[in-house]
Amino acid sequence: MDWSLLTCAFTGHRTYAPDEPELRDRLCTATASGEAWRCLRCAVFTVGPVQGGGPAELAPDVSRGHHLRDIVVLRFFALERLVRTVLLLLAAYAVWRFRGNRGSLQQIFERELPVLGQAGLDVQHSRILSWIQGALGASETTLRWITVALVAYAAIELVEAVGLWLLKRWGEYFAFVATGVFLPLEIHELTQRVTPLRVGALLVNLALLGYLAWTKRLFGLRGGRAAYEAGRRSESLVEIERAAMAGRDHSL
Repeated sequence: MDWSLLTCAFTGHRTYAPDEPELRDRLCTATASGEAWRCLRCAVFTVGPVQGGGPAELAPDVSRGHHLRDIVVLRFFALERLVRTVLLLLAAYAVWRFRGNRGSLQQIFERELPVLGQAGLDVQHSRILSWIQGALGASETTLRWITVALVAYAAIELVEAVGLWLLKRWGEYFAFVATGVFLPLEIHELTQRVTPLRVGALLVNLALLGYLAWTKRLFGLRGGRAAYEAGRRSESLVEIERAAMAGRDHSL
């Protein structure tokens, strides 16, 4: 998939007229319909007035190629973190509301438990029913701390989502550390019981850790941030054309 063309199809082309005459000529051509400028993202000539101009060093920083793919992947993880945030806040709200209605819920549970047994449910060994009974017996202080823990966890997920969506370096580090901290807990849960949801969550988190470490070059991996930024600059259309001009002059 050509991420550059796909992005231009949705957001439009980006054009720029460098002050340097020879470089300017490489990015512009005359057509029967008027001047056409090469898009800094997809490199396709597009007819119409140029969107900006100035020294080549001040050309807009337009992501292209596999860096656009990185943006799509990181924002997918950001949305996944946002979904987790919403679910955790809903769980916190449910626990908080339950805190003040345990008496009536206890009566309903005790009344309906025999009915569940008659319906064929193994009420003596059901993990879900055991968890509900434990929750009903928890003190108000315990439920309050559970609510606080859920809200704190939701806040961590929200910070991850914001940092990844805004493509901030600190967001990538925060997401890596936060995800890694909770990884042992997720593995422990899988040793207790394997479910599709738990397996899926673990795989998503492992994918995020591997992607951030390798692609974003965190913690100095593969040259660190300097190498990552150099790679981004080397894919700039302006830099590619300047390098082509320098190579031609050198060969001459």
